[in-house]
Parts: sequence; structure tokens; C-alpha cells
Amino acid sequence: MKAKERRLAELRAAIPEVTPREALALQAQGAALIDVRETDEIAQGSPPGGHRLGRGFLELKIEDAVPDFERPLVMMCNSGARSLFAAEDLRRLGYTRLFSMAGGYTRWKNEGLPVEVPPRFDPLARERYSRHLMMPEVGEAGQLRLIAGKVLLVGAGGLGSPAAMYLAAAGVGTLGIVDHDLVDRSNLQRQILHTDARVGTSKVASAKQTLEALNPAVKVTPFEVRLSSANAEDVLRGFDVVVDGSDNFPTRYLVNDVCVKLGVPNVHGSVYRFEGQATVFWPRYPKRRGPCYRCLYPEPPPADLAPSCADAGVLGVLPGVIGLLQAVETVKILLGIGELLVGRLICYDALRARFTELELPRDPRCRYCGNGAAFPGYVDYEQFCARAAA
Repeated sequence: MKAKERRLAELRAAIPEVTPREALALQAQGAALIDVRETDEIAQGSPPGGHRLGRGFLELKIEDAVPDFERPLVMMCNSGARSLFAAEDLRRLGYTRLFSMAGGYTRWKNEGLPVEVPPRFDPLARERYSRHLMMPEVGEAGQLRLIAGKVLLVGAGGLGSPAAMYLAAAGVGTLGIVDHDLVDRSNLQRQILHTDARVGTSKVASAKQTLEALNPAVKVTPFEVRLSSANAEDVLRGFDVVVDGSDNFPTRYLVNDVCVKLGVPNVHGSVYRFEGQATVFWPRYPKRRGPCYRCLYPEPPPADLAPSCADAGVLGVLPGVIGLLQAVETVKILLGIGELLVGRLICYDALRARFTELELPRDPRCRYCGNGAAFPGYVDYEQFCARAAA
């Protein structure tokens, strides 16, 4: 007997083997099915619900995929040999309930058991997103969620620029951009989506050109309109996340109210001179109800207490810090990971190089997101803010 055959015989004596139908039954009872085949093999088909970890980095990935060392694991390869070696290695790591599927995927398929063909990354996509694909918190499944994600950016300015560029680079499949303005030379100190050659042109057209050059796989949908009560709901509907980079109170209140009505998370950011803030307004957050923008500002502050960047100025690099925080929160929402800035307000002081976190509770009496509140409708936001300022 060859050494390989002798070793396989030893492993079969030590590792229980199950048929594909028995493996399917174990999976239905809570066992994890671990597909240890190579990427090109898995691309031809794999059992639904399995963990497609491959053999090469199995020991490095398994604990993130299955942290419970007592959970039953059914190892599967193409014919039933590699799965025995994989089970032996996981036993050394401390997993105690290990099985190997006899006949592997070939037998599974021949017996007519359920098969799905995982979505495939072409070589260019696999190369582009390689650093995501090797992270257990993202991996192929997470990258596919990003590719399927739809994010609307309100504003192609100081905050929208860095957020849009990093979301496009991350592979978010659809980016909508709302801005009615033209590129001005004074924008270029902070609005990195644009160039000097595009001064006088549409901001959304400039943004589309930059983002598609960065990642041609991303679909950029421009909305060259001024948001209003008449069109905002139609523009925002269908997006998974809204990133609010607007610089005026009427737009912020309008975006908030539409997001509350549609149940869409509102990733908010604002900047002023050397200071910036970021949070996530999401009253329907599945883990716990968060506040909306009106819980923080029931009414707009007077204009002299909250001047715009055009009136007070802003450090050019500051929107990059806050816009990137918005991009991070957006990616976390799409992936369904981490602890979001829901109910928390991050304040950044660039001069002191200090972050401060404030608790931001939801107002149970808020007219828009409070307990039992029915959506009261949209208002004349320009008049509302002007009346408050007066």
C-alpha cells in the first residue's frame, strides 16, 4: 500500500464519514458545511449555505467563520480525500465534532442534492478587491453585498467628494449623486472630485467622470436638481443608504424627513472652520432605535451661531476627515458589521487633534420619529429655517 493510501485509511478510521444526504441532514440540524475546494472548483457549484473557505487558508479562516469549537463540522472536497486531511488539521486546532463527506461534491451533485453557483468575480475584480476578499469580515459574500449596494450622496462638495471616492473604490455598485451646482475654483481647496479644467461645469457630471475613472465597474447616477419637497422622495427612494453632505439647514431637514419616512439610514456629516461632526440618524435601526436629525435640532439654530462655509471658511483637509468617517459608516451598514454611530455623535477638533464622542438620545416626543408618531408631512423648508433664524 502506498503511503498516501495508508494515510487515508488511517484518517478514515479516525474521522467519521457521512454520505451527502447525511451531511445535508446534519446541516439542517445546525452543522456547518465547510467546502475546502479551490476557488475555480467552487465556482462550478457548491451546496447552499456552506462556508466556502478553500484549503489553502482554512486554518486561518475557520475560527472567524465558525467560532464555536463544539459545533459539528462536515468537511467537503471534490471526492472525499482532501476533506479528511482538512478535518485532521481542524481537530488539531481544537474542533471536536468533525465529519468528512464520502464522495465529496461529485457524489453530492450526482445524487441530485441542491446546488447553487456562487456569483463570480472576474480576474480584474478579484485583483481590485483582493484586500477585501482576504478579510473574514468582508470576504466574497461581503464584497458582493457592497457591489449590490445603492448609496445616494447628497452633495458633491467637501464631504461628498471623499465619501464618494472611497465608496467607489470599495466597490459600492451604485452611487447616486445629487447636486445642482457648478464647479467653482473656490471649491477645489477641498472638493477633490473636481479639477481646475472643470471649473464652470456641472458638479455631478464632474463627479461621474472622476468616479468612473477610479472604478469603471461602479454605476454613477447623477441628479442635477435642487432637492425639494416635490422631488426628494422620488430621488431618495430605492437607495439603501443616504450620505448627507449638504451645507444648509433646509436640505438637512428635508433629507432627514424623507429618510425617516422611507426608513433609510442617514449618514450625516457637517464641518465648520476647524471642527467637524459625524453621526448616523436611523430611527429604524434593527438593533436599537436611534434618533433623527430633528431630535438633535428641533429647530434650526440662528444663522449667526451656524454660519456656512462660504461665510466662515473651512480648513481644506477637514471635510476629508469627516467624509471618510461617513464612508466608513456607510460600508459598515452595507456589510451589516460593527457598531454604528447610531445614537452617538463624533466631534472632531482639528486644532487640538481630538475626537470627542457625545451620546445622542432619541426624543420619544419627536414629531417625526417619536413613539407612535405618524409622519406629519413635508413643510416649506426654506421658510421654516428662515422663520427660526428670525
